Amino acid sequence: MVKPTRVANNIRALRFAAGELTQAELAARVGVTRQTIIAIEQGKYSPSLEIAFQIAHALGARLDEVFSYPTNGDPA
Repeated sequence: MVKPTRVANNIRALRFAAGELTQAELAARVGVTRQTIIAIEQGKYSPSLEIAFQIAHALGARLDEVFSYPTNGDPA
């Protein structure tokens, strides 16, 4: 069983805000598979820093608008 990541993301909402960008279209822009985008969106996989920046760029958003990480007192 894969342990979920604590890295949260807003990819799905940002995809729709970016003209209803599909997972496949985002994957093509970033250079990963659609399955990778699905896993990241679902919190099953944390992207590398480079991929995280590429996702943010493809969505026209800042990195901290796309991804967040809870600090000590924040819920996961």
